[in-house]
Amino acid sequence: MRVRLDFIGCRLNISEMESLSRQFRIAGHQVVGPGESADLCVFNTCAVTHIASRTSRQKIRRLKRDNPDAAIVVTGCYAELEPDAIAALDVDLIVNNTEKENLVQKVADAGLLAPADALPAPDATFPLPAPGAHTRAFVKVQDGCDNRCTYCIVTVARGAGRSRTIADVVTEIRQLHAAGYREAVLTGVHLGSFGHDHGNPRGLFQLVDAILTETDIPRLRLSSLEPWDLDADFFSLWENPRLCRHLHLPLQSGNDAVLRRMARRTTQTQFAALIDAARAAIPGIGITTDVIVGFPGETAAEFADSLAFIDRMAFSGMHIFRYSPREGTAAATMPNPVDPRVVQARSEQLHALAARHERAFRQSLLGQTLPVLWETAEDTLGGQMWSGLTDNYVRVSAFAAGDRHNQITPATLTNLLPDAVAAEIPGESIPLTVAVVGA
Repeated sequence: MRVRLDFIGCRLNISEMESLSRQFRIAGHQVVGPGESADLCVFNTCAVTHIASRTSRQKIRRLKRDNPDAAIVVTGCYAELEPDAIAALDVDLIVNNTEKENLVQKVADAGLLAPADALPAPDATFPLPAPGAHTRAFVKVQDGCDNRCTYCIVTVARGAGRSRTIADVVTEIRQLHAAGYREAVLTGVHLGSFGHDHGNPRGLFQLVDAILTETDIPRLRLSSLEPWDLDADFFSLWENPRLCRHLHLPLQSGNDAVLRRMARRTTQTQFAALIDAARAAIPGIGITTDVIVGFPGETAAEFADSLAFIDRMAFSGMHIFRYSPREGTAAATMPNPVDPRVVQARSEQLHALAARHERAFRQSLLGQTLPVLWETAEDTLGGQMWSGLTDNYVRVSAFAAGDRHNQITPATLTNLLPDAVAAEIPGESIPLTVAVVGA
């Protein structure tokens, strides 16, 4: 069968869909891309905001319209929280989050998956990353969350924290590396709690150490980590250069009173100390964050304090969200909502601040030669303009006469582009027309 997989949302959703892609291909089915006809469509929803829920519904309708003869299977957080709303869209099957790992079998049991035409080739278990796709493998090591942040619906949708075993993760990364992946990204709803459900408070440290010790994958990256899950000793892991110099540490607010209302287990002082320790231990590290603007009761003084603190932290990138009340969360019942016009104005201030610091971080890297994992390319005269990521999570664009897909090469960062950094790959001769365009 021809299977189309689609999603919106976080890196965990990416990881889950990549895993499902491998499972369908192992079973002998063909996974097709956008615009290709499909017999079965699987969509992984998101519910982190009202906008995500609305987008999930829109995507499902579009899949049905574009694939009128295909069976439609829906899973993910929005399907978990509002199955009746999904069922009203006339889909063929809803699979809840706890059964998502067995989705292929659930689809088969429902009679929606025809027998495969042929068994896959032995090397199809972990297929190479396809041209134009991520060259990084997103590996889900943990699901669920035991935090109770007052704004978050994900803990309801995903359930309690639960971790895989270290041995299982190491085995998967070995297989991914053998198949050709050059970077693995560890993901989870509450990644820093890895192993806590097994009584191991240092589970994530031990997992990272095991991967670096027991596999040869060239790059390992960590996705989002709550700041209270880390201590200064954790940064000793970066003595191994294969661990990418990037941390995503959600702050959510830079004001202590708002943080308390959010039930975030950190303060300005604690967060700043963690950032200082990370930068002292890992030169050149990129630190990105999430910020919610317009949380209930956020006063002008609290926002000003938050803005000043965020300015001091000088993040290399920020995801900025306007607060969205979610039914079932404590924050949805809090008094003193912020006027939407005020929220919009504060969001614009944060976006301007984020752009300034992101540009400053990229500017600080000019002249350095950094390893880049190349992902996608656009044709140009005499070759292609390749796009890839440095280990400290900066988007880079460089010319190459030949194929660089899924390769890690050194690249010298030369000048700023609107959303990336221009670079030169040693040994590549840049055509004059390309040099003029990129100047």
